Amino acid sequence: MSDLTKRTVFITGGSRGIGRAIALACATQGANVVIAAKSDKPHPKLPGTIHTVADEIREAGGQALPLVLDVRDEGRVKACIDEAGHHFGGIDALVNNAGAIRLTGVENLKASRYDLMHQVNARAVFVCSQAALPWLKESDQAHILSLSPPLNLDTRWFAQYGPYTTTKYAMTMLSMGMAEEFRSYRVAVNTLWPKTLIATAAIEFEVGGPKMMAQGRKPEIMADAAVSILGRHADRMTGQTLIDEDVLRADGVTDFEPYRYQPGDKPLMPDLFLE
Repeated sequence: MSDLTKRTVFITGGSRGIGRAIALACATQGANVVIAAKSDKPHPKLPGTIHTVADEIREAGGQALPLVLDVRDEGRVKACIDEAGHHFGGIDALVNNAGAIRLTGVENLKASRYDLMHQVNARAVFVCSQAALPWLKESDQAHILSLSPPLNLDTRWFAQYGPYTTTKYAMTMLSMGMAEEFRSYRVAVNTLWPKTLIATAAIEFEVGGPKMMAQGRKPEIMADAAVSILGRHADRMTGQTLIDEDVLRADGVTDFEPYRYQPGDKPLMPDLFLE
């Protein structure tokens, strides 16, 4: 496994939660980090902006470039990726972390919300990957990593919130296709998903609240797994749907207690789409 020294990692939705954790973890491994997200100004409820994360990276001795980006805007996506590529002299990895969630079935979901989930989840993987590809072709350690689940076709994952499920599965299917399409360019394409619920603002405000967060792990477990994947040579791992804990176990990690959001022996909740 190689490190990320002087590699440039472009992270969508990098201002909070898992995206922020991945940004900081990449920076500690020597990467130049592009934090691309909508959060240019402080949010009344949610901590963090692209600028505060950039400051954290710089304080730790890393190089950061904060860029305002709505992944629904394909023109802005291309502009940001090109700006990052010119600023750092290339792009070595794209992390498709930006996401939208609403766990509701078809009957009660507004079409506008479905459009949002489709655009921020599935469509953004297409748009961002397409824009980044010319830069990734020039890297000798190129990766596209999308935060989406393995494909589990048990109908229970469709029965209650099929709209969300289909947008997340579309991310994975696009990734599987790109892994083969981009193989000749030596661009690795994989997905990463948590084994357990991850305590983030999405869980607190969109899903189950603070009580559910207590049954989860910190975003740092996903960050450590992402760094492990991005540090590998592209021809060693591509076309895989990976689980955070499995990645870290393969690296020799055996103690996962430090990743708990709240210390204790309360059973952790498996994440969606996993048995």
